[in-house]
Amino acid sequence: MHLSLVQLAQFRNFEQVAFSPCKSLNIIHGANGAGKSSILEAIHLLGFGRSFRTNRQNSVVQHSTDTATVFSKLIDEEGIEQKIGCTRHKSDGFEFSINGERTKRLSDVVRKIPMQIFTPQSSDLIIGQPMLRRRFVDWALFHVKHGYSDLMSAYSKTLSQRNALLRNHLNTGKAIDSQQFNYWSESLCGYGNLITDARKTYLDAINAQVVALYSQFIPEFKIELRYNNGWDKGQALEESLKLKESRDLQYGYTTLGPHKGDIKFTVNGLSAAENLSRGQLRILVSILQIAQMKMFSSLSNKSTIYLVDDIAAELDEKTREHFLDLILETDTQVFVTAIETSQFEFTNKYNDKKVFHVEHNQVNEE
Repeated sequence: MHLSLVQLAQFRNFEQVAFSPCKSLNIIHGANGAGKSSILEAIHLLGFGRSFRTNRQNSVVQHSTDTATVFSKLIDEEGIEQKIGCTRHKSDGFEFSINGERTKRLSDVVRKIPMQIFTPQSSDLIIGQPMLRRRFVDWALFHVKHGYSDLMSAYSKTLSQRNALLRNHLNTGKAIDSQQFNYWSESLCGYGNLITDARKTYLDAINAQVVALYSQFIPEFKIELRYNNGWDKGQALEESLKLKESRDLQYGYTTLGPHKGDIKFTVNGLSAAENLSRGQLRILVSILQIAQMKMFSSLSNKSTIYLVDDIAAELDEKTREHFLDLILETDTQVFVTAIETSQFEFTNKYNDKKVFHVEHNQVNEE
C-alpha cells in the first residue's frame, strides 16, 4: 500500500501543490520554515484525522480562506487505486471523502491508511501521559482486531452512563438507583475484561519483537513491556470495582478500569522513563514503532505509511541508517524530512527513492 499522489490546497503556506511520491523512501528537504513539516501534517490528517502539531485544527487553513484540502491517490495491496480526501472547514470541522463519497466518520478513512509518525516529541510515548501508551496499543487493535472499535465505543458509553450516576449522586446527595448502577457496573466489567485481554495478548506478542530489535542498537540493555490493567494487581475487575465503590461515590467518577490502563517499560528491571537518556528513549520509541509495523503486517497482510519529522534532530547518522534500513525492510512507504540532503548521504544505496525540495511554497522533485 502506498500513496501515489498528494495534493494540497489552501493548506498552511501552500496555495496549490501536488507531488507524486515513490512507494518506498521519500526525502523532503528545505530550510527551516519552508513547509516540510506541513507536508507531513497534511498526510497525517489522512491517517489520523488530526494534526500532530497543534490542537488548534483550524490553523491548517489559510487566513484568507474557509477551507483547506488534502487529496490523495492510494494504491492498495491489490493494486487498486482509491481516492482519499480530507477537508477542514473553519466553521464545520473535518469532512472526509473516499472515492468521491463524503463522510464525517473518521474511522472510515483511517482504516484505509494505517500510519505511524516519529517526531521530536515521540519520546512522550515513554515519559508522557498513560493515554499516549493506551493509544499506541489501541491503534494496532483498531486495525487488526475485528470489532475492537465497537468494543471500545461500547465501553466508553457504558463508562459515561456509570459516571453520570456517580456524578448525580455527588451533586445532589440522592441515593443511586441500585438496579441501574449494578447494570452499568456489570456491563463495564464485561467490556473492560475483553479490552484488557486484547491489549495483553497484543503486548505479549510485540514484546519479543521489541526485545530483539533493541538488542541490535543497545545490546547491554534488556527491555521489557508490561501491561498494567488499571486496577489492583491480582484482583478481578469485578472485585476491584466493588471494593472501590465507596471511593467512586466520593469522587463522582469511576476510578479504575481499562481507561486507566498503562504500559510499563523497564530496562534491566528499572523504569525506562527514569533511567534512559533522551537519545536512548528516542531509539526505544523508534523500535516500538518498527515492531508495531512488523506485527501489523504479519496480522493483517497490509503495510503502513511511516512519517519521520526532522530525523537528524533525533538520531545520529549511524542510528538513522539502521533505523531506515529496518523500516524499509517492512515494505513501508516512508516520508522523512531534513534540512540538508547531506544528512542522508547513506541513502545513495537505496534505488527506490525520491527527493523533494520545499522552497517558496512549492514542492519540486529533484
